[in-house]
Amino acid sequence: MGYVIFLVGFGVYLWGASKFWRGFRRTNFTSNRLVLTAMWPALVIANRSYRQNFQKALKG
Repeated sequence: MGYVIFLVGFGVYLWGASKFWRGFRRTNFTSNRLVLTAMWPALVIANRSYRQNFQKALKG
């Protein structure tokens, strides 16, 4: 059962990372694309500005 939860969580992580990576040009960020993409779950929780930019990246 733990394996299934891990796979679902990892799938959600990859989905969010790929959506952010593809929509990065819609955000206000200019650098650190790789770092911002890799850390998206923590930044979405902790940072309001990142959360708003993440939403911009997901649109379209």
